[in-house]
Amino acid sequence: MNVTTAIRSEDADEARAYAKVTRRVLPLLFLCYVLAYLDRVNVSFAKLQMLGDLQFGDAVYGLGAGVFFLGYFLLEVPSNLILHRVGARLWIARIMISWGLVSAATLFVTTPTMFYVMRFLLGAAEAGFFPGVIYYLTRWYPAARRGRITALFMTAVPIAGVVGSPVSGWVLERFAGVHGLAGWQWLFLLEGLPSILAGVLVLLALDDSIAKASWLTQSEKALLSARLAADPEPAASHSLRDAVGRPLVWILSLVYFGLAMGLYGVGFWLPTLVAATGVKSPLHIGVLSAAPYAAASVAMVLVGFSADRWGERRWHITLPCAFGAVGLVLSAVYAAQTIPALLALTVASAGILSALPLFWSLPTAFLRGAAAAGGIALINSLGNLAGFASPYMVGYLKELPHGADVATYALAAFLALSGVLVIACVPRRLADR
Repeated sequence: MNVTTAIRSEDADEARAYAKVTRRVLPLLFLCYVLAYLDRVNVSFAKLQMLGDLQFGDAVYGLGAGVFFLGYFLLEVPSNLILHRVGARLWIARIMISWGLVSAATLFVTTPTMFYVMRFLLGAAEAGFFPGVIYYLTRWYPAARRGRITALFMTAVPIAGVVGSPVSGWVLERFAGVHGLAGWQWLFLLEGLPSILAGVLVLLALDDSIAKASWLTQSEKALLSARLAADPEPAASHSLRDAVGRPLVWILSLVYFGLAMGLYGVGFWLPTLVAATGVKSPLHIGVLSAAPYAAASVAMVLVGFSADRWGERRWHITLPCAFGAVGLVLSAVYAAQTIPALLALTVASAGILSALPLFWSLPTAFLRGAAAAGGIALINSLGNLAGFASPYMVGYLKELPHGADVATYALAAFLALSGVLVIACVPRRLADR
């Protein structure tokens, strides 16, 4: 066997090994994230009936939607450090089972205070899931493969919208009044229970590392471990103290804050924006709300593959941020017209969601070990404070004259700022490794 043949054989073995890992690991994590995002934002559909039944205003809804992220923020870093110690299988299962229980129990809400408490508890229960998965992927894939894998994983967000939007609209219409419960109460119950079942599945099927994967051969374990070991680690941070002490961690937190402002501005208010164009049926609102997420799921994969193909990250984040900002501005301009507004929201959603997975390739490029677990959680928790600020800001402004337009322009400005910060502050040698 000559050298060329040997290299081709090794490349084929590597491709088969990573395909095997992806088939085993990614579908389960994908399912978990679909359920996580659905349980996080299904309140946007519950709002269509819940506010009238409970006499809540937009400001109460916006605060309740955002309070989720206060619980998320407070427990994010501790949760991810525990995951680093006890392993992904046990801790991700705990997260999913607890958030499923809390989500289902939200059907008992009758007052604003109860609404705030349940949303806070849901955030506390879910804290650590997303950064935990991002950290978990670093235990399986080298940097050169993580862009496309993270993009595939994060398509769970738009897929949750594609599937969850019409399903949520259907539940609101079909189950209203069944056994004395309102449609929004059935929505929380029926979309919370699958998370509990998925948590049990994680306990049974997920492995903590390459070394513990009984479904890999010894040669596959050796090959995959060698590829991880070969990842360059220039000036890498290994401890949580190192991560906290690096200015780039805080800059990336601000970048993610801007991205999250756009993500949750759309996520928590999309059904309301569609309804404001004149659509009345919850089912029709659900079907139309799925369109931006469907386009975004395709855009995410294409942008992720393009970034990996060209070995470029910064412009693949900045340009989608620009598209997101422009889309939001146009959605305000055409707010009274269903089709133009929906097209603008589709552009905005595709831009926002395409930037997100590539953003997470930045912190994993220079953080390792406890710094990766804690640093990623720190960026995620600080950035996700936008999850509190965005829906609360929109809810507050919507009760003011012309406030809805002002809120949309503000979200667009945050997205534009994120794109500028990536180009101005993230070194090319780091981003494009």
